[in-house]
Amino acid sequence: MLLKSYHKRIFRAECNPGFESLHCIAQLEQDVSLALPYLNAELGGFEYLKDPPAVTFKTHGRLITVQGREIAVNALKDEAEADKILEWLKQEINAAWEKREEIEPSEKGLPKPKIIEILKCLPKTNCMACGAATCMVFATQVAEGAKGPDDCPSLNGSEKNRLNEYLAGFSSCS
Repeated sequence: MLLKSYHKRIFRAECNPGFESLHCIAQLEQDVSLALPYLNAELGGFEYLKDPPAVTFKTHGRLITVQGREIAVNALKDEAEADKILEWLKQEINAAWEKREEIEPSEKGLPKPKIIEILKCLPKTNCMACGAATCMVFATQVAEGAKGPDDCPSLNGSEKNRLNEYLAGFSSCS
């Protein structure tokens, strides 16, 4: 077993304490850096950094970043959800490490959607109904995973379908 224990800290973002969601930082007692390429290969990381090694996953509306001695999780409902995600990741890290002889390690992230392609699917009215100042800003938020097609009230059925089809090629587990 590579990862045996960690200490977590739960907090609200200092920049906007009014946000409902919580964040979690877990300090890992053991360094899992060598397991990250295997974990990335198994779970399909959204982004992989080589130096220092880190892999980010986008799953269920949140970002989870695993580094050598730290795991960061955003947009949590409560501490119980943080515990569930951390225990799942601990199991995944240990499983990937145990099976490393059978896994082709990967230091590549998923391809990223292009902002201009997202913009082509939008109505380009800059109506601000989505909360973004312009459709370009909204397209950027979609490319980053912060917004999705359902967040644009002005999208008609065919535009929404086109955007969903385009984005489907980029998601690992959304």
